[in-house]
Amino acid sequence: MDNEKQENQVPKEKPLHELLTSSLVDIYVGPESTHWTLHERLLTYHSPFFASIFYADDKKEEKKSRGNKSYGLPDEDDYPFELLVGWLYSKSIRPPKTEKDIGPLLELYLISEKFQMEKLSHDVVEVVREFYHTTSTYPGLRRVQYIYSETDEDNEMREMMVSSIARQLTTADMIPSHWASALKRNGQLAVDIIRAIQQWHIEERSIPDVRDGSQCRGRRANGGIFSAIERATDSQETHNTNTTDTNLGVESINSGQSDTPNVKSDAEE
Repeated sequence: MDNEKQENQVPKEKPLHELLTSSLVDIYVGPESTHWTLHERLLTYHSPFFASIFYADDKKEEKKSRGNKSYGLPDEDDYPFELLVGWLYSKSIRPPKTEKDIGPLLELYLISEKFQMEKLSHDVVEVVREFYHTTSTYPGLRRVQYIYSETDEDNEMREMMVSSIARQLTTADMIPSHWASALKRNGQLAVDIIRAIQQWHIEERSIPDVRDGSQCRGRRANGGIFSAIERATDSQETHNTNTTDTNLGVESINSGQSDTPNVKSDAEE
């Protein structure tokens, strides 16, 4: 009964036609000041960040200097913001066709977090999650490092990626060399992988107990050694054929560019 009350208390999202009022705002994006004219109520309804900008106290000097109907985002990139606009008017995100398309989606995720667009952030996570699931792949080291460098600990995208990598490393026969190097350098990543495994709540009886001397466990059960760490040369040789882990050996935090940067957003089509 209490759950039903809680569900009834959750406010329903306003339909699009109620948010397309006559009041418009001008947003200027990137170093070239790409001009976007958006419905004010639609933008502020989904973004507390922009609500604070356009509905701020008139006495604030910042608002006096820029007026109340325009705002500049010179540090943002054009394409991720274009994806944001597409979502605003369509409530959908074009699914990525290849791994290269994940880069702009991560950029979209970061600006959605910056603008406090919780629903958009969640939708991006689900689209990225679905891509890796349907393609039977995992986030590459480059993607994970990028999200780690741009987010805090309590973050949905980071948690999804770390949990995915935890599964990959746990079920693999060996640790890829680039992941071994990354875990040695980034202790927090290693800790988070262990935390992700703990959340699986694996039954103790299904985990081998190396303390039990009556059974063959640990190194002796594996020929006298721990699971191997893949050599760097092996990683490079299998890069073109192994689809389990993308971006093998790439450790730049640059998320990369999509192979379709000029595709129009849903709002334009």
